[in-house]
Amino acid sequence: MRTKSLKKNKINVITLGCSKNVYDSEVLMGQLKASGKDVVHEQEGNIVVINTCGFINNAKEESVNTILEYMQKKEDGDVDKVFVTGCLSERYKPELQKDIPNVDQYFGTTELPGLLKALGADYKHELIGERLTTTPKNYAYLKIAEGCDRPCSFCAIPLMRGKHKSTPIENLVIESEKLAANGVKELILIAQDLTYYGLDIYKKRNLAELLENLVKVEGIEWIRLHYAFPTGFPMDVLDIMNREPKICNYLDIPLQHISDSILKSMRRGTTKEKTTKLLKEFRATVPDMTIRTTLIVGYPGETQENFEELREWVREMRFERLGCFTYSHEENTHAFNLVDDVPQDVKQDRANEIMEIQSQISWELNQEKIGQEFKVVIDRKEGEYFVGRTEFDSPDVDNEVLINATTTYLKTGEYTTVKVTEAADFDLYAEPVTK
Repeated sequence: MRTKSLKKNKINVITLGCSKNVYDSEVLMGQLKASGKDVVHEQEGNIVVINTCGFINNAKEESVNTILEYMQKKEDGDVDKVFVTGCLSERYKPELQKDIPNVDQYFGTTELPGLLKALGADYKHELIGERLTTTPKNYAYLKIAEGCDRPCSFCAIPLMRGKHKSTPIENLVIESEKLAANGVKELILIAQDLTYYGLDIYKKRNLAELLENLVKVEGIEWIRLHYAFPTGFPMDVLDIMNREPKICNYLDIPLQHISDSILKSMRRGTTKEKTTKLLKEFRATVPDMTIRTTLIVGYPGETQENFEELREWVREMRFERLGCFTYSHEENTHAFNLVDDVPQDVKQDRANEIMEIQSQISWELNQEKIGQEFKVVIDRKEGEYFVGRTEFDSPDVDNEVLINATTTYLKTGEYTTVKVTEAADFDLYAEPVTK
């Protein structure tokens, strides 16, 4: 009589949402691998872990749809178990358990040991910086802090991620060294708020000291700063950005709006005057800095006049990189008490108008780059082009440099110097410079 062979479990981790979730999935996968588990990212596996996003309505919808899709696969016998973790289940666990009860277990953002246990693995404290990166080999995210202490009225992140908690410098250096040993050349520093880094453990804003330590890591060529909050920005960061070639002249600083009445209602702790002054200081101190920002239109009470003020300010500031989102009315946030009074089609029209202006600004700034030489990193090959980035561009969200792959051979993950030959609204076309 034949005995039934035991199928070996393969765990498939699916990541939804932002780079912080990407990082969390990588840590989870590193822990699973250390426990001898067979783990893959967004491939095939009989056990599925969905790392969800719960930030705004679109993201919540995508997360719920993904859960339902895998519940159907479970019903059809294509997968054996489905676990849900991340921001959506942190924020809505009771509702999810009631509405989608067939999920094997729900876990919040701080319940990694419990999730590992459910997957038959142990949480290993000693695995500082051990993760299975899911990004292209040349760059990786480095999460320097978790949570947020800011009181922004529209934002649900503190509900899902808790209070701000910095990771000690020595742990981040160890993690960066391990990443560099695996071929990572670009670190993208992320947190809910980079500028708050160190206040809890060092009793001062300590981002500059962290950068001083990270630039010493051998093999790292670029360090990029994401998600800096404008209020209380530590200006010593600009000095090290100027001094250290490894730190990209790039800053992602979400400003959200510029009308004083909207900023006050948003509880941003700043004004139009202070914000404009700060940006001018950035540009005076680091003249070739690229500033990326994000804006929200359609916030409760935003009048046509408020919007026009924002629109004219975008024209005036000429941001190198900009994204614009429509306001999402999130329960349990302070702004949820306000009337969501801007119709959705008006929100969308306003967002489109801002992006139209930005498209023109980007085109004009790109025209100035024709004939100039830039150091670029090659991220991938797509069709007939090698796709690269300058230090002024972050992956997935910013402009790209396209190099003809039919006439040139370049290695992905390598840095090369190119000369810009043509420029579109957002992307540049270039050819390698032969030295």
